[in-house]
Amino acid sequence: MNIARLLKEQNIAEYLIYMWQVEDMIRANGCDLDRVEEKIISRFPEEDRAALKEWYGNLITMMYEENVRESGHLQINRNVLQNLIELNNQLLASPQFPFYTAAYFKALPFIVELRSKNGKKEEPELETCFEALYGVMLLRLQKKEITVETAKAIEAISSFLSMLANYYEKDKQGELKFD
Repeated sequence: MNIARLLKEQNIAEYLIYMWQVEDMIRANGCDLDRVEEKIISRFPEEDRAALKEWYGNLITMMYEENVRESGHLQINRNVLQNLIELNNQLLASPQFPFYTAAYFKALPFIVELRSKNGKKEEPELETCFEALYGVMLLRLQKKEITVETAKAIEAISSFLSMLANYYEKDKQGELKFD
């Protein structure tokens, strides 16, 4: 909860990946608050547990209400992704951001390849990017090997999403101006 709040304030891309991980941790515990409390919340200091129980409880309730207990993402997370998609479109449409456009075009061949491999050609490009980063994070947690090709793709995608996250922060603070 505190991590999520901090990430949301500092890096929206990391926040989204973190929240996807939270969704998966809830699923791994059967969307059962008692199990989440036993396996996750109990690791935190006593003074944080009541707030965490409420936070996880609310997320579990939303997962049931939004029918994403087994797969998919909560609406709050889809909204973040949609906001990033809209900002991405604005940045690409503007001639004021050539470095961002260059980062996008550097990542684009990898995005296209990933979309053709995962069979989700209609999926938004940014969702493909986040799925790639999330997938590599899971591989690393499992201590599985990352191929040179995958590492190269992730580097380009990470650089692109990092720029987008920085522009998101500037936009949120009113510092981003489009002509």
